[in-house]
Amino acid sequence: MFLKFPVVNLHLIMREQIIKKSAELFLTLGFKSVTMDDIANEMGISKKTIYVHFENKTKLVEATTLQMFEIISHGIEGICQLKKNPIEEIYDIKNLVMEHLKGEKSSPHYQLQKYYPKIFNSLKSKQYCIMQECVSDNLKRGIDLGLYRDTLEIEFVAKIYFTCMMALKDKELFPLNNFSMQTLMNHYLEYHLRGICTPKGLENLSKIVNNQSNQ
Repeated sequence: MFLKFPVVNLHLIMREQIIKKSAELFLTLGFKSVTMDDIANEMGISKKTIYVHFENKTKLVEATTLQMFEIISHGIEGICQLKKNPIEEIYDIKNLVMEHLKGEKSSPHYQLQKYYPKIFNSLKSKQYCIMQECVSDNLKRGIDLGLYRDTLEIEFVAKIYFTCMMALKDKELFPLNNFSMQTLMNHYLEYHLRGICTPKGLENLSKIVNNQSNQ
């Protein structure tokens, strides 16, 4: 009697390895800067092997950004399902995003927008849908818990939040040699929360900010 072992899909495994390595390089060096040769050399494979899985670099960029989006979105959904203190939740999401995007040291967001506008716009629409739902829920819970002002216009605040988060990645507004993404995110979150918090919420915010300063 023969034992049945699961069939390993080597094609799928290689495809995932290419996406993983490409994501690392794109986030470190930028979408425009990294070539197919760079990826092949880093992986120790031929460029032809990459083209077996992706007909061109644009297809690879598309697959890579989509997978990064899905991973981050899944993480955000997991955090939101915990229904934690809304202020803590915002910082937890920020930490998750920064961990996966490695601080965006090479301004990949800018390069994606400039050189792959169709992919950028598609990704932006997906990000908006996820963030709009997450931020709206965060605002509603914050109001219910007395942490946020009950006079807030939720849809307006959620849209402003998304717009400002996207603006932080504009390297012309915030050059990377002057501002790290971690610093920008921390400054903006405090700015955002101080504008919507009640006195009770501000007490919570101060504790979180102080804890971060001491780390």
